[in-house]
Amino acid sequence: MAQTLLEKWRKTAYNENADRNELQKLWNDYFEKEKGIYAKLLKNPDEVVTGTVAELAKKYKVTQMIMTGFLDGINDSLVKPNPIETMEADTEVNLGFDKELLYKNMVAAGADWLYGLEEWNAIFDEDKQKALYKEQKASMTVRKEAKVYPNDPCPCGSGKKYKKCCGKNA
Repeated sequence: MAQTLLEKWRKTAYNENADRNELQKLWNDYFEKEKGIYAKLLKNPDEVVTGTVAELAKKYKVTQMIMTGFLDGINDSLVKPNPIETMEADTEVNLGFDKELLYKNMVAAGADWLYGLEEWNAIFDEDKQKALYKEQKASMTVRKEAKVYPNDPCPCGSGKKYKKCCGKNA
């Protein structure tokens, strides 16, 4: 069975046996082209760009492989996700993204070259960008619950010690 575009992209881009320099070159090229595509998309953020994978690759002057990587990256930020697992060159896809979700996903990915694009300034003011940034960072923070020890008052509010109440069967 032939590999899908996504399988080919992931096999190439995440190949642990590949030459490190070649892989670095691939990713540097990808990030540069990705930045250019986002800059164009953000200039008109309410337009839902559609087309086949091949058409979008041609429109943004990238290879189908780079476009596949781009589609893989943006898929979680789309209003209507694309069928990336099964898409081929002639699959119709869309780039209709949720602006806030896209910004937060760029922050989550640590892609400062993307969430720092000047095109964002026309979409969100500085305060909104800071708020979205903080919101995303806070959502990634893991907070540990305070540990309840056997002689602590039971958190259920009974007034008994934890070990004599809810901690009895623990």
